[in-house]
Amino acid sequence: MSLEVAVAAPFKARARDRLGQGEFVVALSLEREWFSPDQAKRLVDVAVGRGLLASDDGDLVPQFDPAEVTVPEGFTPDESVLREQSTFESALDAIVAAGVAKQRAVAAINERQRALAITIEAAAVLYAREQGAAVDRLAADVREELATEAEEATETGEATGADEPTDDPGAA
Repeated sequence: MSLEVAVAAPFKARARDRLGQGEFVVALSLEREWFSPDQAKRLVDVAVGRGLLASDDGDLVPQFDPAEVTVPEGFTPDESVLREQSTFESALDAIVAAGVAKQRAVAAINERQRALAITIEAAAVLYAREQGAAVDRLAADVREELATEAEEATETGEATGADEPTDDPGAA
């Protein structure tokens, strides 16, 4: 995964387990010339959002072991690493990392979505958990998204249920 490689590179180069954000941005933009300073800051946001980095007292701390990541000779990350992945994409990556073939995973996710009449994100997180993939943060995101959608549906009157008023006196 090129995002993980890009994040690991500054920590590996300095043989440290935490870096100031400025130091991290300088390493990616000025030293390696992989990104502009603004892009390197965006990479920090994406990496924090994906759970690869955490902020601790102003320092960036990797949430994985950078020493275990190989930075290939001549490696240059693609700018696509700067875009946030959807919940579905993140869950799919976790499933593939757990050893499931991507095509098989997508088929199983689609089947669960159809069979359970749930969102693709919920189906992906459900399948990821079944495969033993670590998706707790994604599950929380899906729960939050579903709760927001349910709340919005209730506010706009789209929800159906026993609490809806009726003009039919025999319906009670």
